[in-house]
Amino acid sequence: MTRWSLLLVLAVVASALLLVHTAYESRRLFTELERARSQHRQLERDHQRLEAERRAQATHLRIERMARDRLAMRAATPALIHVVADPAAVAASVSGGRP
Repeated sequence: MTRWSLLLVLAVVASALLLVHTAYESRRLFTELERARSQHRQLERDHQRLEAERRAQATHLRIERMARDRLAMRAATPALIHVVADPAAVAASVSGGRP
């Protein structure tokens, strides 16, 4: 009878140790999951902020202002436009595309 009692006590102790280990591992994994979720939320906020900044940087007026100020560009007017025609292309268009 003592042999069975000793075996049952060892089984209960092993079961208790396994339960403690499982509870510890569960808490550790839950903490890691919460940390990952928090990091995900932070990355989402950063992504939204960067997208808003990208949209603000790519506005038509900002690009036009930068071209005018930094690159000294100006709008094309008919007085500034020079049309250059390729004689071969003109001949091909007149003949209907036949060589």
